[in-house]
Amino acid sequence: MRYKKSAISAAQIVDAAKRVIARQGYAQTSLKDIADEAGMSKGAIHYHYPTKEVLVSKVLEAATEAVAERTLAAWKSGGDDPLQALRSAVRELWEVRSTGSDEVHVISNLLAQSLHDEALRPQLAAYYRLASAQTSEHLITALAAFGMQPRVEPSLIPRLLLGLLDGLVLQVFVEPDVIDADELVKAVELIAGALFEMRPPA
Repeated sequence: MRYKKSAISAAQIVDAAKRVIARQGYAQTSLKDIADEAGMSKGAIHYHYPTKEVLVSKVLEAATEAVAERTLAAWKSGGDDPLQALRSAVRELWEVRSTGSDEVHVISNLLAQSLHDEALRPQLAAYYRLASAQTSEHLITALAAFGMQPRVEPSLIPRLLLGLLDGLVLQVFVEPDVIDADELVKAVELIAGALFEMRPPA
């Protein structure tokens, strides 16, 4: 029972930290801010997470897992139709970014922070590797079943898609509603068409 209560408290701290970092950024967030948000003492925070860096690592893990789960669900929602899977995934990838969820704000803020804090880079790199692997598995593999083969190095394609969406969402942060989701999906379809070609069976 004590273990369960401790696990719940740790999860509450991570959720509180995620909200605070999303709202005011990593650099402006203190353990006291997180304790106030969680309704706990700083001592309770230190009991579970001895330093801010340890807590932030857990927050980043939770945020990237949440985004990865939504992305995976989007790829699967298209069923066996690779084009529909692409459309669904692009919409969800864009939705999770453009609506400004806490998870996206945390990841974006920590990406910016990683310019000066090298300790954050390995975990963020792991997030991009996972996201790229999801894209490869659900897009490139599905298209290959229809005889569509990449015209460029396959490992580059998911990076291009993620880079496009992440770059565009930065523009939306400073100029909301500048990107239309339907037009974005069309543009990604055209880009995907240029990156793949039909090859006859051997």
